[in-house]
Amino acid sequence: MSHRGVALIASVWVVVCGLAVSATPRRPHAGADVRASTVHPERVLTRAMVAPAAQAAAPQASAAHRATVERYCVTCHSDRARMGDLSLEGLDPDRAADAPDQWEAVIRKLRTRTMPPPGMPRPDDRTYAAVTRALEEGLDRAAAARPNPGRPVLRRLNRTEYGNAVRDLLALDVDASSFLPPDDSAFGFDNISDVLGLSPSLLERYLVAADRISEIAVGAADAPGSTTYRVRQDRSQDQHIEGLPLGTVGGLAARHTFPVDADYELSLTLYRTNLEAIRGLEHPHQIEISIGGERVFLDTVGGERDSEREGASITDHSDAIDARLQVRVPVRAGTHTVGAAFIRKIGGGTQRLRPFLRSSAGTYDATGRPHIETMTIAGPFQAVGPGDTPSRRRIFVCRPARAADEERCARQILSGIARRAYRRPATDPELDTLLAFYRTGRGRGSWETGIQLALRRILASPNFVFRPEQEPAGPPGSMHRVGDLELASRLSFFLWSSIPDEQLLVLAERGRLRDPRVLEQQVRRMLADSRASALAENFAGQWLHLRNLRTVLPNHDEFPDFDDTLREAFRREAELFFDSVVREDRSVVDLLTADYTFVNERLAKHYGIAGVYGSHFRRIAVPQDERRGLFGKGGLLLATSHADRTAPVVRGKWILENVLGVPAPPPPPNVPPLETAAAAQHPVTLRARLEAHRASPACASCHRIMDPLGFALEHFDAVGSWRERDGAAPIDASGQLVDGSAVNGVPALRQALVARSDLFVTTLTEKLLTYALGRGLQSYDMPVVRAIVAGAAPGQYRFSSLVMGIVRAAPFQMRMKGEPPAVNTRAAAEAVR
Repeated sequence: MSHRGVALIASVWVVVCGLAVSATPRRPHAGADVRASTVHPERVLTRAMVAPAAQAAAPQASAAHRATVERYCVTCHSDRARMGDLSLEGLDPDRAADAPDQWEAVIRKLRTRTMPPPGMPRPDDRTYAAVTRALEEGLDRAAAARPNPGRPVLRRLNRTEYGNAVRDLLALDVDASSFLPPDDSAFGFDNISDVLGLSPSLLERYLVAADRISEIAVGAADAPGSTTYRVRQDRSQDQHIEGLPLGTVGGLAARHTFPVDADYELSLTLYRTNLEAIRGLEHPHQIEISIGGERVFLDTVGGERDSEREGASITDHSDAIDARLQVRVPVRAGTHTVGAAFIRKIGGGTQRLRPFLRSSAGTYDATGRPHIETMTIAGPFQAVGPGDTPSRRRIFVCRPARAADEERCARQILSGIARRAYRRPATDPELDTLLAFYRTGRGRGSWETGIQLALRRILASPNFVFRPEQEPAGPPGSMHRVGDLELASRLSFFLWSSIPDEQLLVLAERGRLRDPRVLEQQVRRMLADSRASALAENFAGQWLHLRNLRTVLPNHDEFPDFDDTLREAFRREAELFFDSVVREDRSVVDLLTADYTFVNERLAKHYGIAGVYGSHFRRIAVPQDERRGLFGKGGLLLATSHADRTAPVVRGKWILENVLGVPAPPPPPNVPPLETAAAAQHPVTLRARLEAHRASPACASCHRIMDPLGFALEHFDAVGSWRERDGAAPIDASGQLVDGSAVNGVPALRQALVARSDLFVTTLTEKLLTYALGRGLQSYDMPVVRAIVAGAAPGQYRFSSLVMGIVRAAPFQMRMKGEPPAVNTRAAAEAVR
């Protein structure tokens, strides 16, 4: 598409969706009345949520509380000193609502006992609790009287949501990463509206995606193309891959969509050493390719056939072997599992003196069996028809019996798809636009060509790619409840990262979703649905840094057994563990304490657990207390380590921010790097080097908070294996937390954190609310967080109680009306002309 076409559609998107809205949520000015001038439904929602925390009889902070703040806080947080860019001088805790940003920061520090800093005079626990409670009650009362649900800006579907939406709309699995680039993240997540911008190049990628996806969904025969699937070099290929036929090892399995009934060419390449040779050719190895579990190709590499090169160069010999590994076969349209693997045989292992658990030591390793590098699927060739696929059955709900019926059937098809894609019934002008595209396509080809062109228009529509919400008439700053259809979208993208299903849409269209009983029934139904796995993959994947695992490359000299097979097992274990808490509706505190996990044979070997065989993950009881909960999960431990050693500071920072809810301050400028073990004059432990590193007063204040948390996990090395020594010295996992609690190892740290489990529950609630709203939380959101936590306490903080608290809260069900977007409609109109 030309740049003029891209600019034209971008201008139309601006006019339709109001993309000129500021990228920063607009906050009301001091003293602004954010209540609606007529009906006040938000008061019911907000009071129902805040009442348990705010409307209990509680006196305002007394003079003793003001004296406590003056004595312990103002010394450092004065107008002159302004430590941490915070001044409390002149602020009255009796009037906390006058400066909510500052007092919410104080509450966070007081609740976690991170202020005053260690070494400074500190109040006793009773005083800590009394001042914290007084500040919270003052802020909660103000929030109940003048609620502010916030106003998120227009949200674009991120890459994951786009792929899921296509899957649920068209019954078509697509790899969204092949069309769209990664999304930027903020506040720990990639669904934050502030950073989901739109550039001309990204817009063009959406248009290309709409074109290609509509062709595949309809089954339009097109010119041959190819897709290549690649195996990571550090992935072991001596074990069975789940989903491939039994009796095979190594290789890869890919879910591939064949657009039409046709012939397709499947070809393989094998990994080569740094000398361009293929490994393991001294022995014969059988390779098979299968589609849907049915073998379509079998050949042998190695042995006498390939050991005698007959004067050919190593490169030519390897090329000749790769050229043999291809086959052209007829395949019916649809999504099939395509696999390539070796036939298992006895005694086909490595000839190394020390056999590692991984089957390849790098490109320099010439021992062991061959490894598959890529599988390429090319086609279609000699297409015979579009075939019968789930996507075609989803699209073509009617068929015209004669030419006069074509447009009527097209209207029925397009209105149904647009309703699901736009998450609301399409208007008559929108249907007229789609029918105009249909007529254009019909004039170029068949009736199905017209449907395909109109479908492309739907997938490229701003109503599909964005999530616009209507704002009723009213002055800026007024509040209103979102409509049932908009609430349905908020629910589905929160719990499923996808569009609403038919049941949710029907309830919303009938105006029943706002009924509290119906809403709760739908939330529980959605949490039980398989699509709720998006919470584990997207929410937990980012909260636990599991998405970072694919870029973590441990030093193979230090950790010779680590491979990509273990990396994937780490990720899968953590996702299954989080998903079990969701599906079994367990207490979220179990994320810290649960005595079970999920392993396959490779992961069980890594953890030293006997009696587990095969690639299938199964639930087992944790044999060691140290492995209980998140702190024993190899994925989290790997993601918070360096390539060649553990990182107590990084681990401590993760616990500080994601368990205790205290953001770590940035390091001061010009911090010297940590001395390496090789550079030290004498063999020293990592702990000793860090103690020398934080000798500077500028570093000590933060390290005293983070390091004891990280050192408690020091028995786990950089890849999550248990160890007793750091080099020649025994591990010292002892330390003192900022509140004075002594800990020594993982169980003691867990016990100390569970003793203040409300801190973890509050932090998890903040993360979930951020993810649900698609915006960062502000000080006016904290009373809602406290109310959700208080409301979940009687149910032992079950996961569903936190979700229901979020769904019932004013920020989820309401929004504030902002200023109208400053759209240059004249320029847009000129672009359209």
